[in-house]
Amino acid sequence: MHKPSSLRWRLLWNLALLLVVLMLASGLSAYWNGREAADTAYDRTLLASARTIAAGVSQRDGTLSADVPYVALDTFAYDSAGRIFYLVNDIHQNLISGYENLPAPPPGTPRTDDYPALARFYNATYRGQNVRVVSLLKPVSEPNMNGMAEIRVAETDEARVSMARSLAADTLLRLGMLAVGALLLVWFAVSAALRPLERLRTAVEERQPDDLRPLPLVEVQHELWPLVRALNHFTERLREQFERQAQFIADAAHELRTPLAALKARLELGLRANEAETWRSTLETAAQSTDRLTHLANQLLSLARVENGARAIAEGGAQLLDLSQLARELGMAMAPLAHKRGVALALEADEPIWMRGEPTLLNELLSNLVDNALAHTPPGGNVILRVSAPAVLEVEDDGPGIPLDERDRVFERFYRRNQHVAGSGLGLAIVGEICRAHLAQISLHDGEQAGLKVRVSFIAGE
Repeated sequence: MHKPSSLRWRLLWNLALLLVVLMLASGLSAYWNGREAADTAYDRTLLASARTIAAGVSQRDGTLSADVPYVALDTFAYDSAGRIFYLVNDIHQNLISGYENLPAPPPGTPRTDDYPALARFYNATYRGQNVRVVSLLKPVSEPNMNGMAEIRVAETDEARVSMARSLAADTLLRLGMLAVGALLLVWFAVSAALRPLERLRTAVEERQPDDLRPLPLVEVQHELWPLVRALNHFTERLREQFERQAQFIADAAHELRTPLAALKARLELGLRANEAETWRSTLETAAQSTDRLTHLANQLLSLARVENGARAIAEGGAQLLDLSQLARELGMAMAPLAHKRGVALALEADEPIWMRGEPTLLNELLSNLVDNALAHTPPGGNVILRVSAPAVLEVEDDGPGIPLDERDRVFERFYRRNQHVAGSGLGLAIVGEICRAHLAQISLHDGEQAGLKVRVSFIAGE
């Protein structure tokens, strides 16, 4: 059997996955924000270098020359891990100083609005390296020369990438520490929250098998009250079931003890006699008592079958059955008994009536209803077995009927209205249990002529 995972570990695992996703998203965001911050910082330095170089551009003998001071490139000495490239073009875009083929601004590159200068920033590739370039225009206005000189300064992006990675790493480190702290906090919080469940488990384990008292609600959180209520409800139903079983066993023992004691006393009395007639009478009486005991034992076994059948129905074992066909077969089986008792048994079931149920239990229900009706119908009377839509079964007799104030009690086990009438008092109790198993409604009514009409309303099948 697969061992279920721990609730505590499942919560921590789900939280850890969420935190990892958040850390990755935050790390990417921190990297791009760091890259943006690095571009802003280093772009200012690039522009400062370009301005320093532009300050050294002068006109001599009708041509431009560039005096590039060391400080223009030394600005990056202390905070840059990359290389610096520069280029100075005259007003005709001819190289007068610096590195050749330094990439020009792509068409449509906008002028920056962050600084008061004719400058454009852009990314490019130079000598196989990614570089960040600033293009600064320097106005030249001389009597024999008028136009714009261009100064380009480029820096490889190692410093920017390093700065962005450093910011991202620092962010991830802080988030990692926060995540570890959050997981530890959740661990202790979940452990504290599960402590009432541990107390409930201990309380249940320490109880005796016959201790079915409700679990206390005062020591658990509000969210656990539905669980404890459900357990208490289940315990209450279990206690009621045990009480019913205990009461049934006591009643069955009482019902069996009396006829067994009478049978034993009768046999002992017969053994003392010497006349053959007394022996014969004793044996006949013993045979009748044995029949009653056999009937009672069969009724008790029927109750056990009802419980098993009810479990099968609850587990989805119900079948699609024709109630009319079941009634017809039962009527044919009970016809000899009705004829022997001088009672007319009639069946009214013209069309198939479909329902879902357990056939053995339904046969037991029909048998008990018809047998009960035959037992209380005088010779010359009538018993009608009727089936109608949607799924209604009726058994009507011409017997004495049942008073209104006793109709609820007849479904109790071992209840008999007339102690002088043979029977175990289990017939209608069995019928009631079968009806509950099929979620059917049973009711008692006055017959159309006289006697009693028992009506059972089932749930119609598909």
